[in-house]
Amino acid sequence: MLITIGKPCAVCEKGGRANNEDCVYPVSECADSDQRLFLVCDGVGGAARGEIASALACDAIQTYFATFLDNEDPTAEFIQQAVHYTETRFDAYIQEHPEAIGMATTLTLAYIGKKGLTLAHIGDSRIYYIRNGQALYRSEDHSLVNSLVNLGRITPEEARVHPQRNQILRAIQGSHAPTEAEVMQWQDIQSGDWLFLCSDGILERFDDPQLLQLFIRTDSPAEIKDHILEACEGNTRDNYSFYLIPLRKSEGKTRLRQNILSFLYSFA
Repeated sequence: MLITIGKPCAVCEKGGRANNEDCVYPVSECADSDQRLFLVCDGVGGAARGEIASALACDAIQTYFATFLDNEDPTAEFIQQAVHYTETRFDAYIQEHPEAIGMATTLTLAYIGKKGLTLAHIGDSRIYYIRNGQALYRSEDHSLVNSLVNLGRITPEEARVHPQRNQILRAIQGSHAPTEAEVMQWQDIQSGDWLFLCSDGILERFDDPQLLQLFIRTDSPAEIKDHILEACEGNTRDNYSFYLIPLRKSEGKTRLRQNILSFLYSFA
């Protein structure tokens, strides 16, 4: 399977906060159709340097991939090793900067591989796999309110305004509080599908039906980006960030070779 993508686009804005604790990789200006790894991280900690946490996680994860990933697609074990490497990077930073104790970050990760997609997340930043305006996959938030929803104690509507809606149950913090990513291998890919990674600031302005409606109205990444910016600008308390990746699927080499041979035989 040869998976190709259209031009990705990203946004990373501080919203209603004084500083931006979100981070995306790669920066939007550097993303093109050859990019394989995409990250969106939302730093936690405020004065404890959440902006350092998210940037450090993006740097550590991409460094680990660039250094250790061979020609195969990343496995769940490889993702966990990348997370653990990131935790050691946190340890080193905190040792030099004790005032950063308590910094943490969420993680969303998408890798465009040879056999399919590898998706991983930690915390309440979210991943959507969208086809024809429907979410075929949506990551489950590692958060207190999502646990309460799953237990039937509150409704999804109540979760959106719950006073503890920002309390997450998993985050990258360092080896003193090790965590694991939830990993999904995805192979059902069609041309026209979308990957959408976002921090929870986006979800202040969009519930799932509102967000998915954007992908029905247009198939233009630039238009979807503009609609999100228009809704979020000046209307969010939190930072808001996302990566939008249009997917294309090309035929595998064997199938392509068969088609070429069939075409040539038709003239024999």
